[in-house]
Amino acid sequence: MNKQGFKRFKAGKKWMVAVLAGALLVQPTAVPGWGALTGSQAAFAAEAVSISKTGEDIITSGAKLLTYKYSVPRSGKTATGLADVIQVDLQNPYVKMDVMTGRGGKFTTLNTVSGMAKETEAVAGVNGDYFNTAAEGAPMGAQVSNGVLMSSPSELKGMYAFGVTKDRKPVIDQYDFAGTVKAADGAAFDLAGINQVSYYTEPNNSYSHVNAMYVYTEAWGNTERPKNSATIPSEVLVENGVVTKVSLGKPLEGTVPAGAYILRAHGTAAAYMKAHLTAGAKVQTDYSLVSKTTGQKLDPSSLEVMIGGHTILVDNGRAAAFSRNVNSIGGYRARTAVGYSQSGRYAYIVTVQDNDGSSGMSLSELQGLMTSLGIWKAINLDGGGSTTMVTRPLGEEQAQLTFTTEYGGQTQRSVVNGLGVYTTAPAGQLKGFAVSGKQQLLIGETASYSVKGYDTYYNPMKASAISPSWKSSSSNVVWNGSAFTAKKAGTATLTAVSGGVSSSLKVEVLGADSLSALNLGAAAAPLKAGTVVPLPVTATLKSGGTVSIDPSALSWEFVGFKGTIRDGALNVSSVDSGVKVGYAIASYEGFKTMLTLADVQETNWENFENVSYGVTFTGSPSSVTGKAQIKTGTGTHSNSKVLRLDYDMTSGTGSKYAYVNLNGSSGKALTSGASSMSLDVLGDSSYNWLRAEVVGADGKTVYVDLAKSLNFSGWKTLTVNLNQYGNIAYPAKVKRIYVVNLAEGQDERSASGFVEIDNVKTTSPADAGALGLPANVMAKMTVGSKTLLTNGASSQMDVSPLVRNGATYLPVKYITDTFGGTSGWEAKSGSITVRRGDQLLVLNLNKKDYILNGKRKMSDSATISASNRTLVPVRLVSEQLGLHVKWEQETKTVTIES
Repeated sequence: MNKQGFKRFKAGKKWMVAVLAGALLVQPTAVPGWGALTGSQAAFAAEAVSISKTGEDIITSGAKLLTYKYSVPRSGKTATGLADVIQVDLQNPYVKMDVMTGRGGKFTTLNTVSGMAKETEAVAGVNGDYFNTAAEGAPMGAQVSNGVLMSSPSELKGMYAFGVTKDRKPVIDQYDFAGTVKAADGAAFDLAGINQVSYYTEPNNSYSHVNAMYVYTEAWGNTERPKNSATIPSEVLVENGVVTKVSLGKPLEGTVPAGAYILRAHGTAAAYMKAHLTAGAKVQTDYSLVSKTTGQKLDPSSLEVMIGGHTILVDNGRAAAFSRNVNSIGGYRARTAVGYSQSGRYAYIVTVQDNDGSSGMSLSELQGLMTSLGIWKAINLDGGGSTTMVTRPLGEEQAQLTFTTEYGGQTQRSVVNGLGVYTTAPAGQLKGFAVSGKQQLLIGETASYSVKGYDTYYNPMKASAISPSWKSSSSNVVWNGSAFTAKKAGTATLTAVSGGVSSSLKVEVLGADSLSALNLGAAAAPLKAGTVVPLPVTATLKSGGTVSIDPSALSWEFVGFKGTIRDGALNVSSVDSGVKVGYAIASYEGFKTMLTLADVQETNWENFENVSYGVTFTGSPSSVTGKAQIKTGTGTHSNSKVLRLDYDMTSGTGSKYAYVNLNGSSGKALTSGASSMSLDVLGDSSYNWLRAEVVGADGKTVYVDLAKSLNFSGWKTLTVNLNQYGNIAYPAKVKRIYVVNLAEGQDERSASGFVEIDNVKTTSPADAGALGLPANVMAKMTVGSKTLLTNGASSQMDVSPLVRNGATYLPVKYITDTFGGTSGWEAKSGSITVRRGDQLLVLNLNKKDYILNGKRKMSDSATISASNRTLVPVRLVSEQLGLHVKWEQETKTVTIES
């Protein structure tokens, strides 16, 4: 519940809690369809999901990682993706499941799944229960660890929990909390729960802490119990069954001591406390869980583990009707779920990826996946941006991130708890070892590999005694006595052998055909001796993955200067006499990209010290409120003025926008020809989207991503490549800067916050004249004629343009000779490389794909060979080099203009 929710409570208006992915949001009680789905809402079936297993890896004795590809029909098409499943054998005595909790095992101290797994030495784990992102950070459901009830289930409809009893039986059910506190004089009072944040109960919409008494243990990390409460508490501290401190009408100071607990009371509960719980008096608390299905009590001490979740997904091996409204956690997202087999022997922790290689799933598709896996009963856990899985590879000491999250890369959301997998096995004998090293190599790259041993229980052990011999299955990768060297594109299996034990690793050598892009990490740089340009080179594969490349592994050509590639950077040693523009051309087996070096101009576009125009705030929808202002900055920018945007998006529905309008509706002029922009941003860890709106002279709007996720706090310098947005027509203006809170996954981002912006700079490359390109040139050529008209002057070509398959062809030299640039034929690769200004184009004979500035693209026409000449599509080449082309059908004349 957020602060607005408390204000509304005080005003007397009733609101209720809506459960979303990882959050509670306050909504009016009039929301239709709330609670368990009934009638026609329950008449549905899971989506038909096809799966194929792609891998099976042992994590530890009794636990495996199973990986799957899935496909599912969606909107008339087929969606595909990846699912990862941890299978836990509950009959194996050396594996157990337990709850991972925050930092230091405490609530209110959110932590990443990786962080919790490292702290608790889990061999695998996933994110767990739903929680209120606007509150302290305690789970909404029951949590039990080794027989200790750490949190009670919230009084909400349709919320399920998963558990394992101490005799290793899995359970899934809905639970209530039943508990009493009994004073020394025999007077008793019902307990409402343990370690709970404040919320509105269902279905009666009452405030959780009114006239109620709660237990708070040392698992509650905050000094407030709970914070932002609308009720004034009375509290007593109980140590060893005796009341040691009493505070009526105000909370006790500090956190709960180890081994003790605090009773927090309000209203009638506080009156009971005042009358019966005096300092020095004995007190007794008893509590249990109660099954909503059977009404039977469940003693927490009989449980090895329990973790709360959301709706039920699968029951009796079939998709179950959702037990509560799931509209707020809809869409195609990353998912986390847990279930068990019909026999009860296996527990399954299931995740679905949502990233560049996987499309995510709807909840009904998730049901289809789980029934396809043969899971008997299952519930949904927190998903979306929370979905995270870590697993420990064989031989490794710690669990590692299993796949990239929705946030991208290694970025993980901090969550309230997780479900961990642990090994209790003793030390065993050496069973085998795993080969560790790069699985994708570049041609010419040399790499070293190591082995990491594991014992009979598949737990890591020191491999210092292992001295393996190595071999490769293919001449694609060759062993040189100390390391492997990639020789040619293809695959090879690298095998290590020691003491009769062997282990292999499949390695792929990447050829140029495997690449879809080659990015140097920089597009422009100053041309002057002493310049050092860091080159964080990455290759994007056709499969969607990325590979980091040492720039020294590429072939380089320097034009206009002399330099070296050293320590991951381009070092300019000298500039050729009279040269104003230089080029560093990188090639990987013919796949090329280029860095342009020129007298670039850096402009201090805005530092907000002397702003002569107005800034105003606009929210969309109108329920979005906020403020835009120029003010003194905070933190490291406290000595300068900044642009500050405060926003509140807690009201309204759908995607929400908070705008800073620059100079009314006019905007501020963007530096002409700007190729990049840098700015200092004070992030608010809201995970919202920061953008700028640029309007060109042609009236077209370009939306520039400043930060796709404000997943940081404090000041950070961001750099934006403006070239990636195509040709911005100048003069252009930046009309507004704004924060976006998209509807999808909205519950996982902060609805309110502020950002500050300072020191906005732009970088502009050399103009066309500096690049040596002729201006205002018009060339005409006619199919079947060798005459070339250049600004009206006639010259003869040695071949006339021809038309084939609807495209006009000509030797590329007539384009570069006329409009500036160079071209060259490479017989080995059968390709033509064309450079004009800061454009680098590679065309392959008889192929429709081409490479432009390091990106593979596809055209309608291929480069061809005719009469022993290599001919290129005139329109394709001209337009990719920044020229304009017109075709006159009647005269079959091509006109090209610069």
